[in-house]
Amino acid sequence: MRFVWAVVAFVLAAVLIGTGIAQRTIFLGPKDVSAELSVKTPQAYTVIDSAVLRAHPGEQTLVAQGKGTVFVAQARTADLEAWLSDTSFNRITLGKDGTTSAKVVEPTVSSEDTKDVQRNPAGSDLWLDSVSDKNSLTDRMQVPEGVSVLVASDGKADAPADVTVKWPLDTATPWAGPLMVAGGAFLLLGLVLYVLAIRHSRRGRGPRRKAPPPLPATEPIDVADRAAVEEAQGSAPARTAPVARPEPVAPEEEDRPSPAEPPVRERRAIRPRRRALLLLPAVGVTAALLTGCTPDIWPQAATSPTPTPTETQVAEAGQQAPAVTEAQAARILESISATLADADKNLDASKAESRLEGAALEARKTAYAVRKSVTDFALPATIPAEKIKILVPQAYDSWPRTVLMLVEHGNDEKVAPLIMTMTQPDPWANYKISSVAEMQAAAKLPNMAPAWLGAKLTPPDSPFLATEPNKLAAEFANVIDQGDKSEFYDKFDKTALAFAKSVQESRATLQQALKDANADTTSSLTFAATAGREQPVSMSSIDSGAVVAVTVDDSQTIKPTSADAVIKLDKNPSAKALTGVDQSATGFVSVYGVQLFFAVPAQGSEGKITLLAASQQLQSVTEIK
Repeated sequence: MRFVWAVVAFVLAAVLIGTGIAQRTIFLGPKDVSAELSVKTPQAYTVIDSAVLRAHPGEQTLVAQGKGTVFVAQARTADLEAWLSDTSFNRITLGKDGTTSAKVVEPTVSSEDTKDVQRNPAGSDLWLDSVSDKNSLTDRMQVPEGVSVLVASDGKADAPADVTVKWPLDTATPWAGPLMVAGGAFLLLGLVLYVLAIRHSRRGRGPRRKAPPPLPATEPIDVADRAAVEEAQGSAPARTAPVARPEPVAPEEEDRPSPAEPPVRERRAIRPRRRALLLLPAVGVTAALLTGCTPDIWPQAATSPTPTPTETQVAEAGQQAPAVTEAQAARILESISATLADADKNLDASKAESRLEGAALEARKTAYAVRKSVTDFALPATIPAEKIKILVPQAYDSWPRTVLMLVEHGNDEKVAPLIMTMTQPDPWANYKISSVAEMQAAAKLPNMAPAWLGAKLTPPDSPFLATEPNKLAAEFANVIDQGDKSEFYDKFDKTALAFAKSVQESRATLQQALKDANADTTSSLTFAATAGREQPVSMSSIDSGAVVAVTVDDSQTIKPTSADAVIKLDKNPSAKALTGVDQSATGFVSVYGVQLFFAVPAQGSEGKITLLAASQQLQSVTEIK
C-alpha cells in the first residue's frame, strides 16, 4: 500500500510543479503592449499628446529611431504649444475609440519668417526633462497628466518617423510559487513513502526460522533419597563417594562464560544513512525550482497606502502653474553655472550675456574689461550649482516668468549663500539672472510659498506693502546719502542701516585720502546714491509681504577745481583700463552698482524693512566731457 501512496504523491508533485512552471512559461502572456505612432507628412517636430502616453497604466517606454540626432523632451502641453506656436508640427492624438491619429498643426503666431523657423530644441529651459542620442533612443518615462512629449532631430531635419510607445502589462502569477512549493512537498512525501515501502518489502522477503520448544523445568534432587532408590533397586554402589563441596569462585570469574557456551555477540543498530542520501536529491530539486523566483510568483498581501503629509498651503481657485519644477530649476542652475564658469575663465562677455542681464551683466562685463589689464581684479561671485536651498517660482502660465532662489556653495559654510532672481522673457529664450547678491549674516527669508505651489509677483506700484517696490531703491539711496537725517531712516532695520553706514564710512575714507594727498584744494570729490535703472522684482510671501530685489547706483565724481589741475589715474588702474586714458582735465565719474534684496512687510505691519542680501561691484568709469 505504501507504493500506491508514493505513486499518488509523485503524480500530484508532477502536476503541481508542472502547473507552476507552465504559468511562468507557456501560459505567460506578453510583457507589454505597444503602439506604433506614424505620421503622413513629415515635419521637423512631432508632439505626442498626453492622452496618447497615458492610454495604458504604468510607465511609458518611448523608442524613436531615425537618421542622425534623435531628441526627446517632456514639457507641459501649454508650454510646448507656445514653443511651437510660430512653426508647423505634427501632433499625435488619441481618439475616442482608442486609436491614434496624426495631423499637421499650422503656426498660430504670424511672422514674416515663420516658414523658415529652424530652432534646435536642445538646451531649452522650457523642458521638464530631455534626452538625445544618435540614430536610436529609448526613454523610460512616467508622464503625468498635462505633460506632452516632443520628438525632433536638430530643428532642421525631419523628426524621426519610427516611433513606438510601450506600456508594461501585469504578468504576475501569484499561484506559481505556492504550486511549485506544494509540488516539492509532495515530491518529498513520495520519496519518503517510497523508501519506507522498499524497507518494508525487504523485511517481508527474509528467512523465517521457528523458535526451539521450551525445555522441561528441572528440580533439585536430594542425595539421600537417590541412594535409597538405588539400594531398593539392588544397584547400590559398594562405597559412597564423598560429596564434593563447591569451591569458592573468584568474583571476576563469576561472569566468565563457560567453555561449553558460545560467546554472545552484540548487533549494532543499522543507521538509516541510505534514506538520508535519497532525501538529498528531493531537497535539491525543490530548491532548484524556486531559484530565481521573483515576487511576481507569490500572492501579494493587500497593504494600506502610506499616508502622505498634508500640504500646509492650498492652491487658490484659478491658481496658475509654477514657472519651473524643482528638477527643472536644478538643471537650469547647472547650465547657468557651467556657462558663467566658462565665461569667467575666458573673460567672454558675449557668453556671459547668454545667462545674465541688467546689473548682474554690467558688473561682469566691467570686471572682464578690467581683468584683461589688471590680473588681480576680483570677479563677481561665482554661481554655484550644488544646492538650491529655497526655490520660489512665479505661478504664471504666460511670459515673462520669474524665479527666486537661494543657492548654497555645497557644504562650505564660510562662503555666503547667494540669492538671485532670473527671468525668462518668452518661450524661446532661456532664463537670465538679473539680480544676485550675497546673503547677510544671520539673515533669513520670510515664509515663502513652496516650490510646488509658486508665488505671485507683487506689482511695482502695490500699495499693500510698507513701501511700494518701485520707490524702495530711491528711499534707501536717500538713507545712504543722509543717514539718520533721512525721512525714511526709521523704515529700515538695523541690518539695512548698518550697510548704509558702511557706505558712508567708505566715502569718508576716500575723502580723507584726498586730504592726505593734499589734493582737496585742487579737486573735489562728491558722492550720490540714486535708484538703478532696473525695474524692481517683487515676489510675494505668505504673510502678505514680499521679497523685493532693487539696484542702487552709488556714483563718485572727482573733478579739478583749478584750471591748471588735472586728475591722474596713476593709482587707479581699473579706471585707467576702462577709460583708456591716464589723466583728464575734466574729471571722472565712477559708478558702483549695489544689488539689494529686502524683505518688505505688509502695509500696517509693525515690522521694518529688512536687508537680506547685498552685493556691490564697479559698473563703469567714464570721463566727464
